[in-house]
Amino acid sequence: MSPVILSTLNARYAHASLGLRYLRANLGDWRDASAIHEFVIGQKTEEIAEKLLAENPRVIGLGVYIWNVEESTRLVAQLKVLAPELIIVLGGPEVSHEVEDQHICALADYVITGWGDVSFAKLVGQLMAGERPPGKVIAGVQAPLPAIVSPYAEYTEEDVRQRHLYVEASRGCPFKCEFCLSALDKTAWPFPLDVFLADLEILYARGARQFKFVDRTFNLKVDTSLAILDFFLGKLSAAPDDPVFVHFELIPDHLPERLKEKIVHFPDGTLQFEIGIQSFDPVVQARVSRRQKNDIAAANIEWLKRETRAHLHVDLIAGLPGEDMAGFAAGFDRLVGLAPHEIQFGILKRLRGAPISRHTIEYGLRFNPDPPYNILATHAVDFPTMQRLVRFSRYWDIVANSGRYSRTLSLLLGDSPFARFLAFSDWLYAKTGQTHALAQERLVHLLHEHLCEAACAPETEISETLLADYRGTGGRSRLRFETGAVDRVPPKKRKSKATPARQARHLQA
Repeated sequence: MSPVILSTLNARYAHASLGLRYLRANLGDWRDASAIHEFVIGQKTEEIAEKLLAENPRVIGLGVYIWNVEESTRLVAQLKVLAPELIIVLGGPEVSHEVEDQHICALADYVITGWGDVSFAKLVGQLMAGERPPGKVIAGVQAPLPAIVSPYAEYTEEDVRQRHLYVEASRGCPFKCEFCLSALDKTAWPFPLDVFLADLEILYARGARQFKFVDRTFNLKVDTSLAILDFFLGKLSAAPDDPVFVHFELIPDHLPERLKEKIVHFPDGTLQFEIGIQSFDPVVQARVSRRQKNDIAAANIEWLKRETRAHLHVDLIAGLPGEDMAGFAAGFDRLVGLAPHEIQFGILKRLRGAPISRHTIEYGLRFNPDPPYNILATHAVDFPTMQRLVRFSRYWDIVANSGRYSRTLSLLLGDSPFARFLAFSDWLYAKTGQTHALAQERLVHLLHEHLCEAACAPETEISETLLADYRGTGGRSRLRFETGAVDRVPPKKRKSKATPARQARHLQA
């Protein structure tokens, strides 16, 4: 039995909530009387409520995010029906703004906005002493980072073995991109480096081999970046047959020579950079307060692809205020020409509290009123066209980003990547009416049909190319367009268990 329960609904089991672990680590005298119980979106609300109430808690702290707010609202409503005396405290980015407009906030007893590391602990102490603060909304106190107890000891052995471990060397962001909640930060604050490296050492000694840094600006302070890279290079040098996989978010136009000299030493499958381009249009960038030197950013992506073995995941956003299809297409084609391993084609969302909403009237931004608050239309892109872009995004993910069609992709895209893939996307949706549940064998046959209809290459070349991709990524069924003996390309084996399968396919292509 735990009087204090910390809970959330994660997008997937593999995602272990870093926020809950910060809260528990900082509970002070109440830490040992608390427990973390995580769930996954899609689980039955009644089953989640049953498991939480079985602990007979007095207080439940619930992390609320854009991906779980609807299910979390149902959960809070059920808990309040079943146990009206239970005190429910909400926290997280989804409930840190526009509190008065949210049904989930009305259902709960307290809402902590912003940072909750020390404010939740203070509230729990008051509640356990029988005190009930009069106000429902509590503004979280931003404690100095050295005063915050690190959360990494709260990762269990199961977490270390089976889940992504999230870590952060800093919080905040100095940039003001209006589509991001980090635009509200005044700057970035570093954790004490020696303490953080000691935490990494302990996690590594416990068997952790996948590390995802949630820092918004990993390469902002080069000396800190170098020290962290040196930590992982040291592990790789000492145990080359026991590699790690490390994910960082990278500022695209800030890659000094000292960082380049370090990055080139990382072997295959150990380093991933998530790089936010978002738009190549300088007018659109200025409109949303994004500072970016496009030519330098493009040159850095080219250099990373050419000179390193890092996996490159680059982000673009469709639906930014004032950007039309032609502008987005030009940026997309430019990015395809830089040849990153993945292009994350995102659709603009109106995060609660983000300054992007100031453009709503002038640029006709019409957002979905329900989570995830995706853009439905703008003055520059009408609703039917935006729907085409949404489908483009989904199909791009399962064809290009999956790494399963590295040979076929060049036939499909030709010298006009956006236009050619949009034509395929429109064709595929007209043909299937589906954006999900497309089995690999069916998708291979559909690609073959489209490529032949569009005369992207001679049919023999199309068939051979698709077969090479299909066999090379483990496909074993006999395909309808196979004729006679076929040179069956054996699937390449992953060299490292630390490297996720999707990234491994890109790096082996």
